[in-house]
Amino acid sequence: MAYNVQVSVDSKYKLIVDHEVTNAVTDRDLLSHMAMRSRELLGVDELEVLADMGYYHGKQVKACLEAGITPLIPKPKTSASRKHGLFSNIVPMSLREEDFRYDQEQDCYWCPAGEKLTYRFQTTEKERDIKYYATSACAQCAIKTQCTRGKDGRRITRWVDEDLLDEMERRVRSEPEKMKLRKRLAEHPFGTIKHHWDQGHFLTRKLPNVRAEMALTILAYNIKRAIKIMGVQRMIEALA
Repeated sequence: MAYNVQVSVDSKYKLIVDHEVTNAVTDRDLLSHMAMRSRELLGVDELEVLADMGYYHGKQVKACLEAGITPLIPKPKTSASRKHGLFSNIVPMSLREEDFRYDQEQDCYWCPAGEKLTYRFQTTEKERDIKYYATSACAQCAIKTQCTRGKDGRRITRWVDEDLLDEMERRVRSEPEKMKLRKRLAEHPFGTIKHHWDQGHFLTRKLPNVRAEMALTILAYNIKRAIKIMGVQRMIEALA
């Protein structure tokens, strides 16, 4: 409660490379920060990062790619339109027949009725550059009630760098085994610490104190993990 613990775990030895304790309510703004720190600690120029959908954020994905870090994050399957029984455009590369489909070559969307939604204008919303697509065919459409409740017809919005997310979605779908690997990497240390060590809550309060407590826990975890990998004798020799 009140603290958000981030960990980066390497895929080879399952050691915790980096960690941080924050007061962030969600994980969505923390991906690039943790990924860049991990890359620096590992001393590599390129890095592949696996994370769950709680980290899905366009700007964070773009920041990682610009830094030479390749993120793989599954796309959340949430849509206000679909919740209301309307057609949606949220599942690229694996669309149902009736969903909107983006055409990258023509920079347009194709609706379930086969009409073309063309680019109309661009604006900035919540510090994001958003493109709007629409068609004039909605007024006479026979399935309009299944698509929109708006009098002016259906509009589709698209982040200007949405192609980066589409490409990431293709990577995620082409390598499903990596999403399973993520569970064995990031979740395993938390399971060990919380359940096997019975540290399901912090004993201290205030962020500096909690950070110190977590640092000691991570140190203990890595020492035990190193002993498991190397053996007691090799650890003694290495420390000597």
